Amino acid sequence: MNNEGVSISYETLRRWAVSCFEKAGAKSEQANVMAESLIQADLLGFSTHGLRRLPYNVKRLVKIEADSNAEVEIVKRRAAVETWDAHTLPGIYIAPLAVKRACEMAKEAGTGTIVVRKADHVACLASYLEQATSQGLVVSMIASTPAQASVAPFGGKSRVFSPNPYALGVPTSSVPLWVDMSFSITAAGKVNQANDRGELLPFQALVDAYGEVSNRPETYLKEGGALMPIGGAEHGYKGYALCLMSEIWTMALSNYGRMDGVSDGERNSLFVQVMDPSAFGELAQFKRVTDDLLQRCRDSLPIVEREPVRIPGERAYALRKKQLQEGVKLDSIIWSKLVSCSERLGIQPPSV
Repeated sequence: MNNEGVSISYETLRRWAVSCFEKAGAKSEQANVMAESLIQADLLGFSTHGLRRLPYNVKRLVKIEADSNAEVEIVKRRAAVETWDAHTLPGIYIAPLAVKRACEMAKEAGTGTIVVRKADHVACLASYLEQATSQGLVVSMIASTPAQASVAPFGGKSRVFSPNPYALGVPTSSVPLWVDMSFSITAAGKVNQANDRGELLPFQALVDAYGEVSNRPETYLKEGGALMPIGGAEHGYKGYALCLMSEIWTMALSNYGRMDGVSDGERNSLFVQVMDPSAFGELAQFKRVTDDLLQRCRDSLPIVEREPVRIPGERAYALRKKQLQEGVKLDSIIWSKLVSCSERLGIQPPSV
């Protein structure tokens, strides 16, 4: 291994990750789904929420902070709506199940919405989009963590919101449109990654305890600062509104909010909505209009001549294809964490 890390085949990593989760207490079906959830994140380039999070999820299983023996409880149901209580089942197991169920409802009723409370760590929402887009369905997802406060509201300097990722998947005639972003100006995982690498953030994403903006990870990790919402110091009112929306859609709809989850750690609230375009019109016409819109974006004159406008998801889709052929790239920091996790579990690390 060099400082740039290692490349390991998808299948080798998948088998190893399954073994880790099973050794930590997950059932076979759960372990397979959980492994796929994390590896898909790395395949798509979301390394902050991929196998980097495996040791953390293993630790939570071992301590039964994520309960693999729990069962999903459907607490409320209507024709195209369900509310689930996950009772701390692993979120990287529950999230794809929620998408699957929402897809089933959308095929029957035209739309399907699942809200989930008390799911453990859900990791990368982009990992779950293809399940819907591959069936010609539109999917949107939001996650929040009632016990976590990381993001300050616009005009404030103390923490209120969790970073609250949002994801969107839309089928097209070629590469699907995939969006995955947080409503904070950057994700907390990016701050941790920069800190691990001894780097500054590439822009002023933080506000310190005195109300000054900063790009130093220590501002957030050690000095009581907060992430800013999308838009930052000048236009953060836009991200602030999105943060409010995200917590209403997840926490309020699931009836599990900040006053309920004060000491619940990583328990998440999750919103999943799937729509079937063929219930509104013709799928072919939906794709025709969407394709035209995306092509107009591609045709926009670029600010930098050799950097044409990209469509969200294109680079991730291409990277996944490349890594499936050539191996999944893991940097040296992530690799060392995985080797240490293997040693603690008594499992041979994946061969390089």
